[in-house]
Amino acid sequence: MTTSTTEPRERILSPAYAVTTIGLFSLIAFAAFEAMAVTTVMPTVARDLDGFDQYALAFAAPFASGVVGMVASGMWTDRSGALRPLFASMAMFSLGLVVCGTAPSMEVLVVGRVLQGLGSGAMVVAIYVVVGLIYPAALRTAVFASFAAAWVLPALFGPAVAAFVADTVGWRWVFLGMVALVALAAVLVAPSLRALPTPESPTTSSRRQLWWALLAAVAVMSLELLGSGSGLTLVAAALAFVLVIVGLRPLLPAGALLARRGLPAVIVTRGLLSAAFFCAEAYIVYALQELWGLSPGQAGIALTCVGVVWAASSQLSSRLGTQVGNVAAMRFGTSIVLAGVTGVAVVVLLRSRGTDLPAVAPIAAYVFASVGMGFAYPRTSVAMLAVTTDADRGFNSSALSVADSLGAALALSLSGIAYAVAVRSDLDPFPAVYAIAVAIALLGVIAARRTAAPAA
Repeated sequence: MTTSTTEPRERILSPAYAVTTIGLFSLIAFAAFEAMAVTTVMPTVARDLDGFDQYALAFAAPFASGVVGMVASGMWTDRSGALRPLFASMAMFSLGLVVCGTAPSMEVLVVGRVLQGLGSGAMVVAIYVVVGLIYPAALRTAVFASFAAAWVLPALFGPAVAAFVADTVGWRWVFLGMVALVALAAVLVAPSLRALPTPESPTTSSRRQLWWALLAAVAVMSLELLGSGSGLTLVAAALAFVLVIVGLRPLLPAGALLARRGLPAVIVTRGLLSAAFFCAEAYIVYALQELWGLSPGQAGIALTCVGVVWAASSQLSSRLGTQVGNVAAMRFGTSIVLAGVTGVAVVVLLRSRGTDLPAVAPIAAYVFASVGMGFAYPRTSVAMLAVTTDADRGFNSSALSVADSLGAALALSLSGIAYAVAVRSDLDPFPAVYAIAVAIALLGVIAARRTAAPAA
């Protein structure tokens, strides 16, 4: 008579991983709350500080500066592990929140957003490295899906809480109150990192990557400032765009800018997904207030719905991980994002021409786009880690995050230019902004079709 024993299947909340999972989950959740809250109150902030001409820059700045933080964190983690970079990034992020909360002008607030971006960018890469070091490949899809789930509570309550705080004690406390939550996240995540392994063979990256990142970040922010002008400033804006590409090239795997098949196309797909979706997100609350007359709290419902649907879609993508491959998931997700963003663009255009469409129409299209993001976005991380080794985990994690952040920053800068040009021409600026989002989403669909590894 023979007996057989079945080893229990490991999960991300198994004893070996539970503390780490809870710590990382809390960190992502508090960062998500900040993102939801700031997006909700930014039109109020710009109105109070008389800074609508820098509205797009307030969103683009943290994405752009995040590139510098990502590259620095990638170099630091390859050299000494993820512990110190993670806690240093949280401190920098908190400093940015304080500067934003006390800003006397929109210019100072943008400086605070730059500091926030440095911290959040470094934090993302450190978290990715932690995932790669601690979790086996079979659990990574579930880990990234849990990160999406960490957005659920912030999505449900973040916009409403932010609107309430802004109405009662002022928008500044939306930023300042977040400092306490970041401190709480540090306390929760600390126990899980005490036994974090350090690299067995530390590598020292060239500092040239950091200078390239700085060039790309400064160029993308300059692009928005210069592109809003006319005459010679437009020539300078064109030069800034070229410098963005020049600075970006060394930060990505070879062939990424051409969407070469395999990992380069995965990286570029991630960047285009972020660019299209977050360009649409930055303006959705603003458009709902301006075109449909909603209050910040009412407009924030769109963010709430998106957070919940994105998380649900990520969970579905995780559960279908064995049946639906990474390539298929990325192709499906990018197509849904394109359809959703196009829907928002069409509705906004019709509304600007006087068609009496309800506010639920753009919200529904925007939420539909989040289905694609939830399905494809975490799969780009899984696909990247699947072809990554100990020698290049830091660089590839950094490259994925750089494409993510700089793609969104570049899209927001271009949308800021389109917004300014439309206003100068006495046109409704929102259709121009969403036309850019649609064009980028289309490029994402094309790139996703090249994510399969090239034939041997």
